[in-house]
Amino acid sequence: MTHTVHPYAHRLGIIRDWKSRWFAKTPAEYRANVIIDSTIRRFLKKRLRGMYVTSVEIERSQNSIRMIIKTSRPGLVIGRGGEGSQKLAKEIEEVIRKIKGLAAPAPKLSVKLDIEEVRSPEAQAPVVAYMVAEGLEKRQTFRRVLKQTVEKVMANRDVQGVRIAISGRLGGAEMSRQEEIKRGRVPLQTLRADIDFAREIAYLPYGVIGVKVWIYRGEIFDREKENRA
Repeated sequence: MTHTVHPYAHRLGIIRDWKSRWFAKTPAEYRANVIIDSTIRRFLKKRLRGMYVTSVEIERSQNSIRMIIKTSRPGLVIGRGGEGSQKLAKEIEEVIRKIKGLAAPAPKLSVKLDIEEVRSPEAQAPVVAYMVAEGLEKRQTFRRVLKQTVEKVMANRDVQGVRIAISGRLGGAEMSRQEEIKRGRVPLQTLRADIDFAREIAYLPYGVIGVKVWIYRGEIFDREKENRA
């Protein structure tokens, strides 16, 4: 029997690095850090929806937490004169302060934000997934949305294959179903294959529709990995 694994987790330590990078000395500290990280990620997913964010990486030291937000539209996050990023940092500090369920009160951490621009957004799965969800929320027909999105993605020279799956009450039907479209190659079992994966939800009046996107951007070898680092 086959087991479906997450394309990112499957390649951790091979061609992918961890998205949260820190060290905990005790199990209680580890548990607190995981709860804080997951709370921040949930908050940012809601807060930065529509800002074309591709990933959020978290690094921490003793008294500070550093977040690297990668987006194809940095201007939306930074705001005029850096106001947006300062406001976001304060909101994150407030979210950390209000976390419940920790053995000890949440430590007072100063939040530092680094906003990085991502080139060629059509080659990033989170951006493509949001584009599909946005099209569905605008009441466009799902087949048209899938076809147009796949053509946009395959027009990018970095992309060698794409697969998009949507499921739910498609077209407002009474019974939910799944539709999928694929172009090119998407070798999920090849560990050196650079596959970007993302999930998104389209909120519609008759329910939610789930969107999954896989994008294959060629293979990564050790020399390339060293050069990219």
